[in-house]
Amino acid sequence: MHVAAQAGEPLYTAAEVRALDGIAIGTGGIPGTVLMARAGRAAFRLLQQMWPSARSLDVVCGTGNNGGDGFVLAQLARERGLQVRVLLCGDAARITGEARAALDAALSAGVVPEPFDEDLPVEGEVIVDALLGTGLSGSARPVQAQVIRWINASALPVLSLDVPSGLCSDSGVPQGLAVRASHTISFIGRKRGLHTGVAAEYCGERHFDDLSVPAHLLDSPPAAARLLRCTDLLPVLPPRERAAHKGRFGHVLVIGGNTGMAGAAALAGMAAARAGAGLVSVALRPGNEAGVVAACPELMVRGVAFTADLAPLIERASVLVVGPGLGLDAWSRQVLTAALAAGLPTVIDADALNALAAGGIDIRGARPDRWVLTPHPGEAARLLGRDTAHVGADRFGALRQLTERYPGSVVLKGAGTLVADAASGLPVMVCAEGNPGMASGGMGDVLGGLIGALLAQGLAPGLASRLGVLVHAHAADLAAAAEGERGLLASELLPWIRRVLNARGGA
Repeated sequence: MHVAAQAGEPLYTAAEVRALDGIAIGTGGIPGTVLMARAGRAAFRLLQQMWPSARSLDVVCGTGNNGGDGFVLAQLARERGLQVRVLLCGDAARITGEARAALDAALSAGVVPEPFDEDLPVEGEVIVDALLGTGLSGSARPVQAQVIRWINASALPVLSLDVPSGLCSDSGVPQGLAVRASHTISFIGRKRGLHTGVAAEYCGERHFDDLSVPAHLLDSPPAAARLLRCTDLLPVLPPRERAAHKGRFGHVLVIGGNTGMAGAAALAGMAAARAGAGLVSVALRPGNEAGVVAACPELMVRGVAFTADLAPLIERASVLVVGPGLGLDAWSRQVLTAALAAGLPTVIDADALNALAAGGIDIRGARPDRWVLTPHPGEAARLLGRDTAHVGADRFGALRQLTERYPGSVVLKGAGTLVADAASGLPVMVCAEGNPGMASGGMGDVLGGLIGALLAQGLAPGLASRLGVLVHAHAADLAAAAEGERGLLASELLPWIRRVLNARGGA
């Protein structure tokens, strides 16, 4: 089974979008002034759609092309009878090129910018942020920071053009201060940083307009990242044959469940079962068996005191999920070493990742190309020998470093989960689904079991990772839509996982 490399919308860095602008103007023959006019019109259409009753605007413009988009929007708004105030941050004499043409057109239409002053009262019902866009390099200058504080202090709805000012469009991390927008509309190419990490706190609802640039121009250069949605991958699981039996769908062995942590192993096992594995076994610290069996009698549960007890279970398994509730004592290190030495397709999660990071695990005989690592930012930081802030400051960079050190598939969890697969050569995939309700204990255990089940059903590690992340996030969205985000439990995803997988593909 395989999935096309071009699944999902492309995501770009700021430099790549600038290259696309050049291609649209050069190869596509679309003048820069036309692109700017289209951007301003697209933004104004969105503003009318989101705030149809608004009759007054404050449009904050910088001196670059982002400000030019704002001048176009301001002119359109005035021509349609709205009260428009344009606040200019910077010297108008510095405005050149397409932005200058947009300013001159706005002036001719009666739009007269006034210099920004932080003591000015807010007059509009909506603020349009056309200050910086993708042109930010480093932190905002003091006067720009004043503007950002003024916008955020207004407590009014904000429409940001292309990127909330102050937010790095490559990493999604604020460069000091950043505008907190209600809506953000991007142009030409989707900016990769707006779809992962803390960016969601600043972008509000994200929108996109390709400005009618021909599609064949928008994947040159090829995007190094793409946005995944459930419709992209769910069809990879075919319907099951009518004469199918459980042996056809693999045997997942979950290894974990140290003293006091059997619930994590149980969640992973139940997720593997709900996601379609033919057989699921759970190996855990002796004394924890009864609770897991009570939670799900379909699981085959064994207490494992020594690695010799684990060996026959590994021999019968086709896929391992190691780490849920594993702990970090001598027992956990012994069973982890035995699991990695088996060379089976293996999901490595939770304390298995922490043990790897600590070092001293004998991985002779291991097959990293068959691994799927599923770290959250803290675990990723330990694997890289850095702190969590390092991972958060550049999630794409941290993912690249992880795949260089562990050349398999890596799932960097968090808002806008990232998935990379060293073997496939596919772009980095960014999950477009999921919600804050997933910030609760056990969610990672469910994801690990889900990916394990997909491996057991024959999917390659990279594809199992991408599909697992999507199904997990989409199931959480359905559960949250039914009963709300707050209080969402990991175990509540299980019936939704089954429903999602059956709705679009396999039975």
